[in-house]
Amino acid sequence: MLPDAPHAGPLLMVDIPGPVLDPGTREHLRRHRIRAVCLFRKNVESEEGLARLVADLREVMGEGALIAIDQEGGAVFRTPFWPFAPSAMSLGASDDPGLAREVGAAVARPLAAAGINWNFAPVLDLNVNPLNPVISERAFGADPGRATDLALAWLEGCLAQGVAGCVKHFPGHGDTHLDSHLALPRVDKGRAELEAGEFLPFRRALGEAAAPAVMSAHIVYPALDPGLPATLSRPVLTGLLREEWGYGGVVITDSMGMQAIDGHYGRGEAAVLALTAGADMVMALGRRSAQEETLAAVEAAILDGRVADVAGRMARLDALARRFPSHPHGYGPEQRTADAALLGEAWARGITPYRDPVPPPPGTRVTLVSVAEVPGENVAEAGVSGAELARRLAGLYEVETHFVEDPSRVDWPGLRGAGRTVLLATTARHRHPAWRAARPDLHLALWNPYAALDVDAPALITYGFRPGALDALTRCLAGEITPRGRLPVPLGEAAR
Repeated sequence: MLPDAPHAGPLLMVDIPGPVLDPGTREHLRRHRIRAVCLFRKNVESEEGLARLVADLREVMGEGALIAIDQEGGAVFRTPFWPFAPSAMSLGASDDPGLAREVGAAVARPLAAAGINWNFAPVLDLNVNPLNPVISERAFGADPGRATDLALAWLEGCLAQGVAGCVKHFPGHGDTHLDSHLALPRVDKGRAELEAGEFLPFRRALGEAAAPAVMSAHIVYPALDPGLPATLSRPVLTGLLREEWGYGGVVITDSMGMQAIDGHYGRGEAAVLALTAGADMVMALGRRSAQEETLAAVEAAILDGRVADVAGRMARLDALARRFPSHPHGYGPEQRTADAALLGEAWARGITPYRDPVPPPPGTRVTLVSVAEVPGENVAEAGVSGAELARRLAGLYEVETHFVEDPSRVDWPGLRGAGRTVLLATTARHRHPAWRAARPDLHLALWNPYAALDVDAPALITYGFRPGALDALTRCLAGEITPRGRLPVPLGEAAR
């Protein structure tokens, strides 16, 4: 980069390799004047390490640093040392905006205390597609009014703690059957249908709730732009969002390393397209060479005038950093204990009965069927292991385990003929068609609620597998609490 060349760095958000800010990364951030970093599980091994990392990032990036994270709740929760929040759909099942507001605040408190000032949550997508492979329980539900009330209450709690929320994935990722991490989805709905569904949460969030930031979706909506996904579309980001809706906050893209973008347009050119479409900041995640490619492309586009109004973008980003400064201040033990209790109760209130489940009484001889391990993937962290689930159930039952790699190879008649009560735990987001042959006595749906459609059995649905969900589940099985959640998405025959 020439000494007088424009700096693209302030318009990019990057990730970093590990839990320590190594000299090479430090110089990369400083040289390009990068002000925004997104943290992932790889960066947060311990609370003490996170404090050191944030201090180092603030030293390099300055007072205007934007330090971000995906801390939605449920499977998308990066920090293993803070109390785990329930998923959005768990809150949808309890249907209490007051509780959602408290949970949003409880998620934000430790973030603010650590100096993380931007959270990419809440999800405003309406999960209306039972085959959606990436949203599912990350959404508050399917009904526009009900889901939006809860999401905006959650956002209010977050903002009150001094953390910038970022609503996503505009204009909506809830009706896709493809994961934009892996492919380029397309939503073939007309404008009127979008107005009545997907648009409603975003209109309210960006209008009455004045959400400070919005993240774009890597999805093609032919009714809005027949050629380009929303992230790269000027009719969507400028025409709809800025001009028609009058939104004045920060617009950031989803990760440009996802296959929906990188696999079709390339990193550098896509970043330029996103900025010319109307984005303020491009999420340039991935290897250093890809970040350098993006920086070079954006700098060239600023020089030749394709990317204009850099000052306006910088002003919006500066305003966000001033309103939500990164000021670490500590997360006290009393507050941590109170938040853990609140989040545990929130998990419990979301547990939902499906088809009148009757848990086996304590002391029953049970066979637990599940997969042994659920690895992390794309946006989600690793699920609960079969061994951990068996350990928890062993406090109630005499447990025999039957861990499987291939659900299609389970001998259900043999299991049922052994004289034991059979419990099936579905512990992954992805639905497996082989579970349609399952005939357990009770189904424990510990991640994707739509798995209840695939198993011909009564179910308890937790919308997640975190410790709070498993604690609440064991209390429910023990008869200590009654499951009172209500399904926030339809599970009738039409949903199959």
